[in-house]
Parts: sequence; C-alpha cells; structure tokens
Amino acid sequence: MGKRKQADKIRIVVFVTSLILLRSHIGLAQDIPIINTPLNSSVEVPVDGVFFADILVRGRPIFQVGSLPELDATERAQIINRRIASVLARSQPIETVTVQTSPQRNIATLQVNNRVLMTVTQQDAEDFGVSVEELAQQWAIALNQAFDQPPLAIDVVQRVNITMRELLRDIIDNLPSIIGGLIVVALTWAIARGVRQVAYSWAQRTEGDRSTEILIAKLGYGGVWVIGSIIALGVLGLDFTALLGTLGLTTVAIGFSLRDILGNYISGVILLAARPFRLGDQVVIKEFEGTITQIQLRATTIQTYDGRMVYVPNQEVFQASITNNTASPVRRSSVIVGIDYAADINTAKQIIRDAVLTINGVEVSQPLEILVRELAPSTVNLEIRFWVNSRRMAFLEATSQVAQAVKESLMNEGIALPTDIYAIEFRNSLPILQQTVLEQPNGQGSEE
Repeated sequence: MGKRKQADKIRIVVFVTSLILLRSHIGLAQDIPIINTPLNSSVEVPVDGVFFADILVRGRPIFQVGSLPELDATERAQIINRRIASVLARSQPIETVTVQTSPQRNIATLQVNNRVLMTVTQQDAEDFGVSVEELAQQWAIALNQAFDQPPLAIDVVQRVNITMRELLRDIIDNLPSIIGGLIVVALTWAIARGVRQVAYSWAQRTEGDRSTEILIAKLGYGGVWVIGSIIALGVLGLDFTALLGTLGLTTVAIGFSLRDILGNYISGVILLAARPFRLGDQVVIKEFEGTITQIQLRATTIQTYDGRMVYVPNQEVFQASITNNTASPVRRSSVIVGIDYAADINTAKQIIRDAVLTINGVEVSQPLEILVRELAPSTVNLEIRFWVNSRRMAFLEATSQVAQAVKESLMNEGIALPTDIYAIEFRNSLPILQQTVLEQPNGQGSEE
C-alpha cells in the first residue's frame, strides 16, 4: 500500500507539471510599466489588448515600445525586431547606434550602419514620462550594450532569468485555470482510488482470480484518469479536438517508436483476460521454469526454482508456448525399474502395486498403471505410472519415495534387479589357446 500511495503522488506531480508547461507560451509576457500621462491626453486602447511589446536582441528583451495610432505594439515590435535581426545577420561589424533628432516633427530616429532601426515619437515620450531625445538616448544605450556580445556566463544567467519570468508570469496570468485544473486533478485522483477499490471488491466477489481482479481494478483506475485528464485540459483552455488531430498526425511515428512498449501492454491485457496462468502457478515459459509471482501490464515475473527472479516481457510470453504444470491439482509421474528375466512378471507387478499404494503422496483415486516397457538385453523394464500432487516439491518427493519403495520391496521378495550384462566374444581363440599350452613351464604340452 505504501508503494502504491507513493506511485499515485508521483503521477499527480508529473501530471500537474505537464499541465503547467502546456499552458506556458513561447513569447515573453509583457511588462506594463507605470505611465505618467497628462490628464488632457487621450489614450487609445489597442485592438489586441497589448499595450507594450518587447524589442529583442539575440532573443533577449532589451526594452519595450508602445502602440501608435496607426500601428499596434505587437506589429511595431515585429518590424523593429526584423530590422535588428537583419543587422545582426550581416557579416560586417556593427557600428554604434546613433540618435538623429528632428525638432520640427518632434521625433528621433535610431540608426546603425546607415540604417534606421526605429523611430521614437512624442507618444513614446509621453508613455515613459521623458522627452523624445532623452528616451531615444536611453534606447540607443540599451541597444549598444545588447549588440556587444555578453560573456557566456552572463548570457546564460539572462536566459535563465527570462525563462523563469516567462513561467512565473504565465502561472500568474493563468492562475484561475491552473487552480481549476488542480481541483480537477485532485477530484480525479480521489474518484480513481474509489473506483479502483470498488472494482477490486466487485472482482473479488465475482471472479475469484487475483490476476483478473488486478486487471479490472487497473482498468477502472486508468479509465477515470483518462476522463479526468480530458476535463482538466478543457479547464486549462486547451482544445482537445485540436490535440487529438495533432496526435492523429503523429500516430504512425509514435506507433513505430513505442510499438514494443505498446505491444507489451496490449499483450499484458490479453494475458490477464485469457488467464493461461495465475499468480502462484508453476509454469515453463521458453527456457524459464518457476512460479508466477507477479503479473503486470508490461512484464510477467517468474521466480525460478533456484531462487532467481526473471522478468519476461508480456509480448514474449504471449508469443511463447506456455506449459502450466499446476493448471490441474494432480499430474502423472513415472518410474522405470528392470527385473531379471527369470522373475515372474505378474508377481513383480503385484509387489510393485502394493508398494506404490502405501506411499502417502500417491493419489489412490487415479489409476495406477504398471506396463512392460522394454525387453532389454539383461532386464525386463517395467514402467510404473502413478498420479501425485502437481506442485513441484510434492511431485519430486512422491516420485522419489515410490522409486525407493519399489526397489526395496522387489529385493525383499527375492526378485533380482540385475545391472546391464555385456557378453565379450573372442574370435580366432584356438591359436591363442595352443600358444598358451605350448608355453606352460611344467612341460605339459604337445609331443613333438
């Protein structure tokens, strides 16, 4: 339970972080400075609702410009930023930004490399509460400082600062939506836990199989989270239809990149539904033999008989041949014993039968078979087939006891259990025998 709670907390944190990042915009949120405007001045509200826009040099905001009667702030900033980018893109050195004033028109222009970057108007001077020439000088100084490439450390600090400002301002701007999304996430988490408990309890009463109970509980839990995610995205203002369209365009790429992972999960669902094995079953999957200890949507865990833990991907389990040794409570075992040719087979069978039926692990309700399996060169081999508990330890123990009881009973009744007899034949043995007789030291041999 502790691991499950910790996993739920991690999911919630990751989900909330993802929602916040999805709501973050690429552009820098606009600063709204204090504008000292005369009382008799009329302020025109731009159509797009943006009063000021950033002037960027190498992606860093330097200062902000306001809107003009014929041009909103965003469009004006885009024009100026394009001119600055063209200057930076050229290979020639960047000269000092100069200010050219026009007292007749009450404007000033900022120029560099004989190009006009922007015009400072009376409206700009009124917005910032200074004169046109003074504001133009301030902006020229800011541009000159920005055109000088800053050291790497300063540039990194500035970019980190910009990113943090973006994130903070987006969070503040979207605070109502984020709070609503967090409320939906909290409700989804609570409802998902409740649905998982209810589904698990219902499965325990109806199914009686732990693997199926786990499957039903996980499907209910995941289904609630899918619905809650859709609602949370809607609260945050994301168009779920457009999101699905985007996902549809990338389905093929995602399918190729995640086909193994998705294949394992789909195979896990099929295995939990088809139930070729259950928790605690002793199975043989490929080259692995052991006890099923865990069935997850991604992998199946097998504890081998020598104590090792093997995690087999569900896709491999689904495609492999599975031998479930404990699908039935009992299974058949066999022992082969060889008796002497001179022994009576029927008597030996009766002795074996009596011996086997005295073993506690042998299922007396199942048939006991004693068959003549083979007429070997030195023995008559009898195969004894009997049924025992299908669990591995009980199976091995009962088989061992049967083999021991059969051997001792046959020997006690005087039935020999000979080993393999090999006959050695010497060909052309007569010359060898004659040579041996001739070489005897007692003088006995053939007369010459």
